[in-house]
Amino acid sequence: MTRIGFICRLPVRILVITLAFAATRLGAQQSSVFIENLTWPEVQHAIASGKTSAIIYVGSTEQNGPHMAIGKHNFIAHYVAGAIAMKLGNALVYPTLPFAVTGDLVRKTAHMRFPGSVSLTRQTYHDVVRDVAVSAIDAGFKNVLIMGDHGDGQDVLGATAKELDTAWASKGVRIFYVPDLYFKEKQQAQAFELSRGIQRDVHAGTDDTSELMWLDTQQRWIRSDKLAASSGAREAVTGVDGDPTKATPALGKIFINDKIDDAVTQIRQLIGPRP
Repeated sequence: MTRIGFICRLPVRILVITLAFAATRLGAQQSSVFIENLTWPEVQHAIASGKTSAIIYVGSTEQNGPHMAIGKHNFIAHYVAGAIAMKLGNALVYPTLPFAVTGDLVRKTAHMRFPGSVSLTRQTYHDVVRDVAVSAIDAGFKNVLIMGDHGDGQDVLGATAKELDTAWASKGVRIFYVPDLYFKEKQQAQAFELSRGIQRDVHAGTDDTSELMWLDTQQRWIRSDKLAASSGAREAVTGVDGDPTKATPALGKIFINDKIDDAVTQIRQLIGPRP
């Protein structure tokens, strides 16, 4: 019996359920905001249907103390980028760029003092972000939104966006840097923490740990038995500069939602609600 003949012999109820399930799966695939989940015709169709903004969100692969996984920034970036795209309604997300400027490769400064960290030179960082952005332009996106979850190299992201925007604006393509996602949210988190007596929080402390705690529903990325406050001389040993013992998933939800809202608000100010 042919496949068509078999389908025709199915009871109507089963046939309807089967077709509905197939349609749901297809719709779920095509509705993803992450281009890594899509085929090229689906990306092309999405752009033609109004998904004209591309999000390039940079994470980082760096030490986060004994209590938190090295991929922290990348896990947060992937989630936040997707949430931003869904709130905007007209954006797709490029794969999270997992590397940033985290220290000197030769002198082993900053995060490069600790095994597992990865650092790009500032020139390489610029070149990679530029090439990903130009790839998005080649794909047909009219707005490219560049942002980063890691502190070092934010100036590189801004300069790269400005350089590209200068070259492409006359051709109807805009490239924007979105600093509020990082800087404004950090200010909000620090003010919130100070109001609760948390005095110092620089790296892998309360805010970073809280954000990952909220996302770590399967308990893969936080080592609860390793949580310990650290600063000064101890920071040089542990890589922590802050107090992760005060972190909670509830705080993480607040901080992550601030990131999303800050980014969406600034993007809409830069390009309007429906570019």
